[in-house]
Amino acid sequence: MVNLTLSTKSIKAREIKREWHLIDAKNKIVGRLAPKVVEILQGKHKKNYAPNLDMGDYVVVINAKKVVFTGKKYDQKIYTRYSGYPGGLKKITLKKLLLEKPEEIIKHAVSGMLPKNKLRKKRLARLYVFPEEKHPYIDKFKNLN
Repeated sequence: MVNLTLSTKSIKAREIKREWHLIDAKNKIVGRLAPKVVEILQGKHKKNYAPNLDMGDYVVVINAKKVVFTGKKYDQKIYTRYSGYPGGLKKITLKKLLLEKPEEIIKHAVSGMLPKNKLRKKRLARLYVFPEEKHPYIDKFKNLN
């Protein structure tokens, strides 16, 4: 008889190692940038990915002010949110949001692409978006240079 034992080992939550990734959004299309960020936040780029564990890494996105949009989105796209109260519908155009809070555009796109489950909030907490090149996490990337 042949002894067939499984040799695949599952990863434990305490064995997860988180890395830091720096992404420059300058001249990048938001719709192409967001899936790459989501993949890193979920941990799908790791060889031992498990969908039930929060295995993702930290992501720092810089130059959010300089993202690019295709088509007529710059003039026509509208972001809406609703407070739940009568008259509580707020609308803001992409053009205005890009001037006021450009980091919200990337956060909104990434949030919409993450699975709607219990891990979503934890994953979004590891996303840091900055409108300029300056950010407080420079010491995390010292080993890369």
